[in-house]
Amino acid sequence: MYLPTRYATKITAASISLITVTFVFTWAVQSQEPPKEKPAPAAQEKSTTPAQEKSTPEPQKKLGTELDDRSLITNTDLITLTVTVTDTYGRYVSGLSKNAFAVFDNKQQQEITYFSDDDSPVSVGVIFDVSGSMSGDKVKRARDALSKFIQTSHDSDEYFLIAFNSRAQLLLDKTRDGDSVLNKLTFVETKSQTALYDACYLGVEKVQRGSHPKRALLLISDGQDNDSRYTFNELRKLLKESDVTLYAIGILSGSDAGSAMGMEGQGVLDELSGVSGGKAFFPRSAAEMDDIFEQIALELRHQYSIGYKPESFANDGKWHRVKVKVTAPRGLPRLFVRSKEGYYATAGAR
Repeated sequence: MYLPTRYATKITAASISLITVTFVFTWAVQSQEPPKEKPAPAAQEKSTTPAQEKSTPEPQKKLGTELDDRSLITNTDLITLTVTVTDTYGRYVSGLSKNAFAVFDNKQQQEITYFSDDDSPVSVGVIFDVSGSMSGDKVKRARDALSKFIQTSHDSDEYFLIAFNSRAQLLLDKTRDGDSVLNKLTFVETKSQTALYDACYLGVEKVQRGSHPKRALLLISDGQDNDSRYTFNELRKLLKESDVTLYAIGILSGSDAGSAMGMEGQGVLDELSGVSGGKAFFPRSAAEMDDIFEQIALELRHQYSIGYKPESFANDGKWHRVKVKVTAPRGLPRLFVRSKEGYYATAGAR
C-alpha cells in the first residue's frame, strides 16, 4: 500500500452525509438484481395492503424499491459534511484547523461542533460495465487501472462488486480483499445491452448497508444506458438524497469521444457524479487512466469531516442549501473546496 504525494489533476469533489439516528424500514430487500422483463405500468404502483388475496397476483417490484417504500425518520439535527480541499495545482491540503472553515446552511453561518481530518476507511461499491459496448480492450484497461485504486486505498476499505450488462449482478458482497475484486473481473465476458441506471441504484442500496459511514461508488462505464427499468431522473433523485458519492470513469474509444452517443454518455456521467458531490473523468490513455484511479483513492483519504447543528433545524423534508468556505492560512496560495450542495431534512415517509 503506498500513498503518492504528487497529484496532477485538480479534484475538488466531496460529499455530504445527513446523519440519521433511527431508520424504520417497511420493506426488505427483495432482490439483488432487476428482473429481465420490464414491468407493466401498474406494477410500479405501491401496494395498499401488506398482503394480497391469492386470486390477485402481487405487482412486480422494481429493483431497489425498498429505498422508495421504506420510511425514514430523523431524530437528530447533526449534519456532517465530507470536504475536500486542494490548492491551485490540484494538490490535497491537509492539516487545516477548524477555524479555517466556515459553513453556511441556507445562507446562515453555522457553528462547527465536530471536526476531523482522520484518514478513515470507506465502503466502496465498484460498478463495472460488461455490456457489449465495452468490448475490445476496454475491460482489460479498466481492470488494470482499478488495481491502482485498490493499491492506494485504505487497508480497511470494504468493497462491493456489481457487474452489469442487461442485468445488474452482485458478484462480491462486503469484502476487504481487493485482489478478489480484480480476480472476479479477470474472465468476464462483454455482451448484451446496458442497464447502467439499475446497477447504480443497486450500488447505492448496497453501500448504504456498508460498515463505514463514508460511502462511495466507483462507476466504470461508457455511460450509454439502453436497458434500465429505472430512469435517469429517478437515479439522479436518489443520488441527490443519499449520502453516497459517485465517481465515474468514462471508458471511451477514439470513435466514442466525438460521436453523439459518446457525448450523451459523457453528459450522463457528469450529471450523476456532480449531483452526488463526486466527479467524472474521461481518460484518453492507459497512463492517464491509472493516474485517475489513483487520484480518486487519494481523494477519499484526504477529506475533512465537519459537523454542525443548524440553529433552526426542522424535520420538514425541505431542501437545505449548504456552502462550505475555506480561508487559506498566511503563506499558502488560494485554496479550493467543494462539497455536496445540500441535504433534505427528512421526516416520516419519503
